Order: sequence, then C-alpha cells, then structure tokens
Amino acid sequence: MPSLLEKGCVIISNLIYSEMIGNPQHPIVWVGFSLKDLRNLPREIQKEIGFALWRAQEGKKYHRAKPLKGLPGVMEIVSDYMTDTYRAVYALKLGDAIYVLHVFQKKSKRGAAIPREEMDLIKKRLQDARQLARENR
Repeated sequence: MPSLLEKGCVIISNLIYSEMIGNPQHPIVWVGFSLKDLRNLPREIQKEIGFALWRAQEGKKYHRAKPLKGLPGVMEIVSDYMTDTYRAVYALKLGDAIYVLHVFQKKSKRGAAIPREEMDLIKKRLQDARQLARENR
C-alpha cells in the first residue's frame, strides 16, 4: 500500500513567516492539494491564512481561527476578501505537526455552513492526516 506521501501529501516544515522570524515548533503538513489550492487564492487571503498558520505553529491562536463544529481538534479560518469568503481548515493534536486539510472558496449561498461536498473532503483528509501521523511516529 502506498504511503500518503506518495498519494500527494506534502510536508513543509516552515512557512514564509517562520523563515523571517525564526523556526516554529510545529511543522506544517499539507494534505492533498491544500497547498496548491492556497496558492490559487488572492494574495491577501494567502497572507492571512499563512499568518494564522504561523501563529498555530507557535502554539498560539489567530483571532479569526475557531473550532470546526463536529470535528474535535480541527480549526477553521474564515477570511473575507471583496465579496467572497475563503476558508482554511487544519487539524491540531495529531502529533507535533499541523495538518492543513483543505483550503477553498466558499460558494454556497445558504448561510455560513460548509457545503456537504467540502465537509466530506475535510473528513476524508482528516482520516489521511491521522494515518500519516501514525506512520510518522
């Protein structure tokens, strides 16, 4: 069975913020295409999500990060730009790393809830992150 790294998970130990300020305590693991998805978002959103993840690497909480309902240990960053809303979802408490599960533009017009397709992907990637964390112990 191929490892999750062979399936497209990328491990990156530092974000650009950590290169400027010093080494963080917690590495970032990008699950699936989350890094590619982040790079496709507006630059302002990339900066905000990057800063929020850097805060998490330091063991601190960004003021716009909040727990994702129904998934213990999973945090969500909601970021608005122009008339659009973007989200980044990451998991804590899976070893020493922070696992970025999904980054996306929210397109649903029905309230603040995450669309079912996006939530299904988050749950799948959380399972992948748990497996990856077990493999890296």
